[in-house]
Amino acid sequence: MVRSAPNFLFMRTPKLRHLAGLTAVLVIELAQLPGAHAAPADRAATRHVVQPGQSIQAAVDAAAPGDTIEIRPGTYRENLQITTDRLTLRGAGGTTVLTPAEQPSDNACGAAGHGICVTGTAQDPVSDVRISSLKVTGFAKNGIWGSGTDRMTVRDTVAERNGQQGLGQELSTRGAFVGNVSRNNGQSGVFLANTIDAEGGATDTLGTVVAGNELSANRNGVVVRRLRDLTVERNTITGNCAGVFVVGDESTPRAGDLTVRLNTVTGNNAYCAATDRLPFIQGAGIVLTGAEGTRVTANQVHDNVGTSPMSGGIVLFTSVVGAPNAQNAISQNVLSGNKPADLADRDNGPGNTFTANVCALSEPTGRCGTAAS
Repeated sequence: MVRSAPNFLFMRTPKLRHLAGLTAVLVIELAQLPGAHAAPADRAATRHVVQPGQSIQAAVDAAAPGDTIEIRPGTYRENLQITTDRLTLRGAGGTTVLTPAEQPSDNACGAAGHGICVTGTAQDPVSDVRISSLKVTGFAKNGIWGSGTDRMTVRDTVAERNGQQGLGQELSTRGAFVGNVSRNNGQSGVFLANTIDAEGGATDTLGTVVAGNELSANRNGVVVRRLRDLTVERNTITGNCAGVFVVGDESTPRAGDLTVRLNTVTGNNAYCAATDRLPFIQGAGIVLTGAEGTRVTANQVHDNVGTSPMSGGIVLFTSVVGAPNAQNAISQNVLSGNKPADLADRDNGPGNTFTANVCALSEPTGRCGTAAS
């Protein structure tokens, strides 16, 4: 059934077979269509164009798997709930702005206070949703949030001044957060978790990637909580209370088998007050708590300065429940100006190694510039 949307214009561009140079573009204006039938299984993908003053959610509701929704420059006051596989949501860059609705939203995403929600379940995930080239700002909770997704991609977006997370996902696999700017959010620039509302062991993300993002002036740049098989690479992370925060504990499976590499983590010296679970945070570059088998390599970590128990360049710290880090490899990082130390092993867990790091001061001593320790 095609849902009607009064005064809503959709541009439909089917994928065409090669027909001896023939090219066709079909433009259809949809009005009220009572009794319209669902498209056949082999239907061509459709491009829906949304103009200022029109509803993006109406286009989402009308779309079928494989469709693209193009959002023209303008400010759109709404919350978006996406439950359709293989949907592409694409703006025109920073001039396509999504902000909270003036009236309470009637969808679950808006009721929760988020901007864009991609929602499935762990058993039946929404797959291959792509969001790109827009700004999401001013929402009480999260800017863009995936729950129960597979292969969700968020690329070239701006998430700023949202109350909790700028971008993130839970209960999800094979996500990609690439080339985004996430700044001035109340919690994290990018937040990735097994689940946000229950205890449990780490889950396998099957290769989720956080790459090439600019993350600044959040509480944390990137938080990875109770996950495995995930890469954080080539991000620029500055002006947060902590740059990269890997959270694990004694649960089984343990958090770990992560790669944190080639990031630039500098001057994360904002002050964040203590919570009921953590001491205050300030001047923390890359922090591991209760993680195992994680590789922290070839990062540039400079001028992260504070007096928190987790302050310093690269810090291994006991988890909130007292679980130590184990079998982590800290190698080939270049560190300077971090205080009280460039490298700090503050929980002395088993099997952690420090190899060929360039730095001036470590806790305990001997971690800088050594072949192995």
